[in-house]
Amino acid sequence: MKQAIAEFIGTMTLVLFGCGAAVIAGGDIGLTGISFAFGLALIGMAYGIGSVSGCHINPAVTIGAVIAGRLDLSKASTYVFAQIAGAVVGAGLLFVIASGKGGGFDVATSGLGQNGWGPGYLHEYNMTSAFVFELVATFLFVVVILGSTGVGAPGAVAGIAIGLTLVVIHLVGINVTGVSVNPARSIGPALFVGGHAIGQLWLFILAPVLGAVAAGLLFKTGLLDAQ
Repeated sequence: MKQAIAEFIGTMTLVLFGCGAAVIAGGDIGLTGISFAFGLALIGMAYGIGSVSGCHINPAVTIGAVIAGRLDLSKASTYVFAQIAGAVVGAGLLFVIASGKGGGFDVATSGLGQNGWGPGYLHEYNMTSAFVFELVATFLFVVVILGSTGVGAPGAVAGIAIGLTLVVIHLVGINVTGVSVNPARSIGPALFVGGHAIGQLWLFILAPVLGAVAAGLLFKTGLLDAQ
């Protein structure tokens, strides 16, 4: 139960402050500021709940850990449920806060930090670009996570390495997909925005999962594991 609560709080925080930076402060802080908001939120949670649950706060990370043999499958299902619930609550809190803006807030027009691709979304990259970016970025992200938390790694700075990797991923990918690399982070905002956000949600579940599985297999087979 403690681990589920930790994953819930961590994912809620990531969505609230990461997506919140885009929705509430995006015009002031720009792409770089949004990128650091996601990364710093992750770093904070890594040190806040890492000792309780490992701070996955991402179903792709949890799946990668299962494939690598570092997490039991039965526990993983609890993690994923808590992560999705946390993301939905985080998006809900952001919706409530954003709705209090003077002059009104239209979620259909302004969005809620949802992921997407194609005509009308940011720089209008196509589906292939979106899929390839999400798959490769998640693969590299999970490699960093599994590597920096493995045997022999300097665990005290793992949270910083992981958070800064998320910053770099956002710096490159925000204009492509808004950056998911995390199915829960995509599910939360999409449920409130609806429409295309729901219709395109499959990519932000499938691509990150495939990337995470590939990373997990590298550690499971010993190709990257220091053990």
